[in-house]
Amino acid sequence: MQFTIPKPLKIEHEELHAQLFKATKEEGEVGTAAKNVAKILHNHFVKEEEFATPPLGLLIELSKGIVTEGMKSVLEMTEKLRAELPQILEEHKMIKDALQNLISVSVKENKPEYAEFASRLILHAQTEEEVMYPAALLIGEYIKTKL
Repeated sequence: MQFTIPKPLKIEHEELHAQLFKATKEEGEVGTAAKNVAKILHNHFVKEEEFATPPLGLLIELSKGIVTEGMKSVLEMTEKLRAELPQILEEHKMIKDALQNLISVSVKENKPEYAEFASRLILHAQTEEEVMYPAALLIGEYIKTKL
C-alpha cells in the first residue's frame, strides 16, 4: 500500500524549502547562516518524508474506523520513526540552534523576513515534536491493535 504525505504538510515543507533556498542566496552573514541551516536540514527533511510523515496520510481513514490489511505495511515506517526518534530530536536541537543564529544575524543585518522565516521553522519543528511524530507513532500502535 502507498502512503501519501498529507497535502498541507507536503506544501508546507516545499514552502519552507523555497524560503530557505532564497535565504541561502543572500549576501553576508544571513546567507552563511541560511546555508548552515540548509546543510543540517536537508537530510532531516528527507527522513521525515521517507518515514515520519507518510503514516499521517492514514489519519482520515482511521478516524472513520477504516482499517485494512494493506495498512499493516505502515508499521515499518512507524517502527523506523520510533527507533530513530532520539536522533531526529537531536537534529531538531541542532536545527533550532542554527535557526537562532539565523534570527540573530537577520536582525543584525536588518532582514526581518528571514528572522520571521526562522521563527516559523522553529514553530514547525515544535509542531512535529508535539503533534506529528506522536500521531505517527500512535497510528502504528493503533494499527497493531486492530490487525
